[in-house]
Amino acid sequence: MLIIDVKDGNIERALKAYKNKVKSVKQIEQLRDRKEFEKPSVTKRIKIQKAIRKEKLQNIFDKNK
Repeated sequence: MLIIDVKDGNIERALKAYKNKVKSVKQIEQLRDRKEFEKPSVTKRIKIQKAIRKEKLQNIFDKNK
């Protein structure tokens, strides 16, 4: 649970602080991930594919330097 203090009745500033906290703790991403169940094997496969793609891009970037 996120707690935001409202100082001097300034709700606009409190809302801005709330949005920043939600973004920093990745609360929205967690809610979207929990919307549908994903098997651990699928999660692992996607993670490995992202790592391979990232490594390929890094190799291409290093070659061009």
